[in-house]
Parts: sequence; C-alpha cells; structure tokens
Amino acid sequence: MEMGKRSRPRIRQQARLYGDGPELPPRLTHLAGQPWLDAYRMQLRSEGKSANTLKSYLSGIRKFIETPLPGENILSEAQREGMIISQLLERLDPHNGRIDNWMLSMVDLAASTINARLASAAHIVNWLGQRWPDHLTRPRNSKRLPRTLTKRELSSVIEAASCSEDPLASLVVTILLETGLRVSELCDLSLGNIDLEDRSAMVHAGKGDKDRMVLFTERTVEKILAWLPVRESRGAESDKLLISQNGDNLQSRGLQRLMDKLADSAEIPRGRLSPHVLRHNFATGLLERGADLVSIQRLLGHASIATTRVYLEISDQTLREVYRRAQSSSED
Repeated sequence: MEMGKRSRPRIRQQARLYGDGPELPPRLTHLAGQPWLDAYRMQLRSEGKSANTLKSYLSGIRKFIETPLPGENILSEAQREGMIISQLLERLDPHNGRIDNWMLSMVDLAASTINARLASAAHIVNWLGQRWPDHLTRPRNSKRLPRTLTKRELSSVIEAASCSEDPLASLVVTILLETGLRVSELCDLSLGNIDLEDRSAMVHAGKGDKDRMVLFTERTVEKILAWLPVRESRGAESDKLLISQNGDNLQSRGLQRLMDKLADSAEIPRGRLSPHVLRHNFATGLLERGADLVSIQRLLGHASIATTRVYLEISDQTLREVYRRAQSSSED
C-alpha cells in the first residue's frame, strides 16, 4: 500500500524501546494473552493514580484506540475492551499512522484537552514498551486565570443558598468557600475524618494521593451541626457527610446540579458557578486578606507552589481594577 511506503522512513527514524518491531517489554511478555484493560488499570493503581486520574486516562485513550486506519472498521466498545495486550500493541504501534490520524481528529479541541489526552496516550504507549514519536509535540496552553465570582455575585449565591429549600445548599456553599475543598474531596469527606471540637477535618488521598488537613470556621461547624439531624433522617448507610435525599452518597454531578439551581436563584449564568469556582474564591480571599502563598498552597493541597502562584495574577488584576476606578472617580 502507498501508506505503507510512506510510513517506512518513519520506522527507521524513530527508535523503539525494545527491538525493531512492535514487541512487548519483558515485564509484559508473560501477559501478552491477558485482557489489556484489567492489566492497565492495575498498572495505574500501582503508580498511585487516584480514581479520578484513572478515569481520566481511560477516557483519554478511548478515541485513540478506536481511531481506524484506512480499510479498518470502527471498533465497538466490546471489541475495544475485549482486546488482549498483544492485540493492543499491534493496534497502538506508534509507527502505523494511527496516532497521526487521531491527532488530526482533535484539531478543533482546546489545547488543555489535547494535552490531557496526549498524556494519557503517551502513558499507555510507554507501558506497551514503545517510544512516543518525536514529531508529536503538545500544543502550548493559552494562559487562563482561574475564574472567580465578583463580590456581588458571591453575595447573591450565599443569599440564594441561605434561602434555598434544599438543606444541603447552605452547607455546601459554606464548606467550599471556607475550606477550599475540591468537589471530589467534599463528596468523599467522612464523618470519621471530621473533628468539630478541633474545627478541622482530614482529607485522605486527595489529588495526587496526598493527605492534608483543612480548617473550619465556627460558621462551618454550625452548618454541619444543623445538617446532621437531616442527614440522620435520610437513613444514610455510609459514613459520608453529604447524603442525597434518597440516602445515597452525594456525587459530583449532584453537587453541580445544586450549583446550577443556586445560579438560577442568584440570577447569574450557570457557567459562572461551580464547586471549583468557589474553591478559587476561597484562595483569592485568603490572598487578599494577607495569607502567604505557602500557607495557601498547603490549604489547597497543591503539589507545586507554581500552581498556587497563579492567584497572585488574579489579585494583581483586582488591584489594577481598583486603581482604575479610583482614578476615574478623582477625574470626575
């Protein structure tokens, strides 16, 4: 085939980790006939990947595996998940053109989305003992500052939560604004990890599988104490703090639905309000009140202070806006 002729030079140019063809590394040779999905999940868990990261990786590589070459049929979900490791190796051979076709299918996606999927694809290619092609590089992310609510919007959301008929509304908004918890951490928060007397909680295996302590205000403690009888009445069978009306653990989707209802009540666009936006408001609020970056980093659970430093730019923008308003007033 013509495509085969064009691909040969690339095979000679790109070095492989093992041998001259698509061969499994020694650590996988004895597993060649085993289903790839279970083995790969086990690999991700052994690397300490969180449940969210594992889900993200598997989602990121799905389209990569399914992308057809000329003459191939599109894989069904059962076919994709049912392949054995040796079949997956043949399919994901970095030099057969599948990666290039897959990359072309993502041209209209945001750079951050492409980079997340490339990271997933590169990981599984390396796991299969192959080297990622040198000519495939990640697009540069455009610099975007974390979204936060204005003071007026935030006041409207807090008021909407306090007036809501949903007993979870005020509790959730208060906890997110006063602890900076991630949505997954809040959903996983157990009563056994909460110390109301100490006004703190331990977050176990947060992002990056790192434990950390979060602190409560007196208002947060009051909201939790007011929620506990309601929680008990819902017949909760688990130890999780947040329980839905039917007694199940509250999931992240349920929290976002709650955010959407509060956004409607506060008369702000739904896209402006999410648990993560309230986490950003928590961080910027600390910074504006004089907290140092290292303390904010620890409270947010950031692995690198470079991630926390982005909030400095938000405060800088706020400072410039205050200055412009002040100058406009003086000129009037």
